[in-house]
Amino acid sequence: MQISPGPRTSAWADLLSHAARLSAVPTRELFARDPGRFERFTREAVGLQMDFSRQRIDEMVLGKLTELADAVKLRERIDAMFRGEKINRTEDRAVLHVALRQPPGAQIGGADIENQVMTERERMLSFAESVRHGRIAGSTGKAFKLVVNIGIGGSDLGPAMAVQALQRYTESAPHCEFVSNIDGNHLYDVLATADPATTLFIVASKTFVTLETLTNARTARAWLKGKLGEAAVPAHFAAVSVNHEAMNEFKVHPDYRFQMWDWVGGRYSLWSSIGVSLAIAIGRENFNRFLAGGHAMDEHFRTAPWQTNLPALAGLVGVWNISFLNLPTHAVLPYDDRLKRFPAYLQQLEMESNGKSTTLDGRPVEWPTAPIVWGEPGDNAQHSFFQLLHQGTQRAALDFILPAKSSCGDQNHQDLAIANCLAQAEAFMEGQSAEVVRAALERQKMAPERIAELTAHKVHEGSRPSTVWLFAKLDPAMLGKLIALYEHKVLTQGVVWGINSFDQWGVELGKKLAEQLAPAVKDPAAAHSVPAGVLKLLQRIDALRSAD
Repeated sequence: MQISPGPRTSAWADLLSHAARLSAVPTRELFARDPGRFERFTREAVGLQMDFSRQRIDEMVLGKLTELADAVKLRERIDAMFRGEKINRTEDRAVLHVALRQPPGAQIGGADIENQVMTERERMLSFAESVRHGRIAGSTGKAFKLVVNIGIGGSDLGPAMAVQALQRYTESAPHCEFVSNIDGNHLYDVLATADPATTLFIVASKTFVTLETLTNARTARAWLKGKLGEAAVPAHFAAVSVNHEAMNEFKVHPDYRFQMWDWVGGRYSLWSSIGVSLAIAIGRENFNRFLAGGHAMDEHFRTAPWQTNLPALAGLVGVWNISFLNLPTHAVLPYDDRLKRFPAYLQQLEMESNGKSTTLDGRPVEWPTAPIVWGEPGDNAQHSFFQLLHQGTQRAALDFILPAKSSCGDQNHQDLAIANCLAQAEAFMEGQSAEVVRAALERQKMAPERIAELTAHKVHEGSRPSTVWLFAKLDPAMLGKLIALYEHKVLTQGVVWGINSFDQWGVELGKKLAEQLAPAVKDPAAAHSVPAGVLKLLQRIDALRSAD
């Protein structure tokens, strides 16, 4: 399907003129002109409310953005994904993470794909339940109390984020740790207090050759062997991989192996057996609720018109901010500490997906694509980097993520978080003019010369664009909806920008170079064909390692 990217459409040119017009209008003035602005720019579906009234946008821009979605044939691309067509053209693969959360009978991707998904889901959930309730135990017969997920990237960020987000649903389950970095620090910290008899390791690696994961897995294996003996290894190692030969060599238990497919990218794989640690933590019923939440968002995205389609609107508003208002960063600010790893999860989802500089037709991209995504829980962020967001020269678009109910059961605490969230959203939009500042200082009976000195420092320009995502509470279904929302936002933007959101060739290059350099790091004297600058660094590193 050959489609012109958004910047090559007439709707794009129209939006450029609207951007010039609205850039001169403060957002607070848009509110003043339209008493019904909140209702006009708020949408609600599947239990999630999107308030984008504080975006620098009006009805004409919104209409043009939906025209842009039609111009790039977004609906056709969505349908092609759900049918299982190979929309990942550079790798000649289907993109079917949506099939992973389908209910029985949906046949997303076709009957064969549905059958594969249901079979493997049941195997994984049965294993998870058996671990959770002690029916599957370690080599000494003791139930597992610690599950250590060893992976990196999509095999770590998703499960780690989700287990933390759903901590209140993990009662009576084994404790879960997620080890990823190759430097060994986290792994050795975990092993320092672990009981080998009650520890289960899950090696999450599609290829079973990823350098970081295999290094950590080998260290964990050696530790377990040293404590319990070689014969104990199979009872304490599960894996999610397609490399059966490598799993045989590693002695992964033959019944504790779970499937991955090439039509699921790593950053989209939490819904698959990569989520086995999450299933152990929250149990079968809650994992199914998590899948159902994602599927509910899928159906909304697939069927709702653009004007009420939450993921499509999120994507289109993001395009507006990045490509027309020149806002290169996007801050994600959850007002629930359980979601503290959600911004990190979205960093991979968005930046690995849409951090591209080549269009689908092989030409250089001539327009901005993915923003830099970052963030922290909102109250911490207020006392960290909000100063820059309010008054700094670098500007960002903002997502506030706000549950109405407490995740820890103390509503008083959450009510204060809500007050902070709404106050910050309003302050970013409204700003503070010189007139307001002067009036406030005069009420304090401050000397005129001091007022003149301070006024410029207290002015906030305002018009910092934000969206508030409001929902009742953070539970498995809502987490599924939030993740699927952002996944589909990524697709929307990738289609508009004319890029492939489902490959990651830049990551592959770095992996290859690391593997080539690893022997030289161990022995710089034997290094061959190493760039001169790298060789000098290796020699200095070797000297530092050898020093007392």
